[in-house]
Amino acid sequence: MEYMMFVATDPEAEPYDKDQDNIEDWIADVTARGAHLHGDRLRPIEDATLVRVRDGEVLVTDGPFTESKEWIAGYDIIQAEDLDEAIKIAAKHPMARFGRIELRPVWPL
Repeated sequence: MEYMMFVATDPEAEPYDKDQDNIEDWIADVTARGAHLHGDRLRPIEDATLVRVRDGEVLVTDGPFTESKEWIAGYDIIQAEDLDEAIKIAAKHPMARFGRIELRPVWPL
């Protein structure tokens, strides 16, 4: 099953420590197991664009959807047998310590 990992900031998490950020090790491990399908960082929220259609009119707004202290910093799409395995994979991601990870199963059309 595919899972989307939303990698988000969290002001209540432990402070970021570059020396403990082992993202390259995490990617290498998950890729070696055939579980990492795709992932990347996202540009800062200042670069976000919100697109909506209301009454047939396209509305474009600079910035994120909501004002928040947390924001999505990146994503990963992983392959896991079940939610338990996905949780184990996500728990080893550095942002599980320095931020938060939201896991969601992919729901094919």
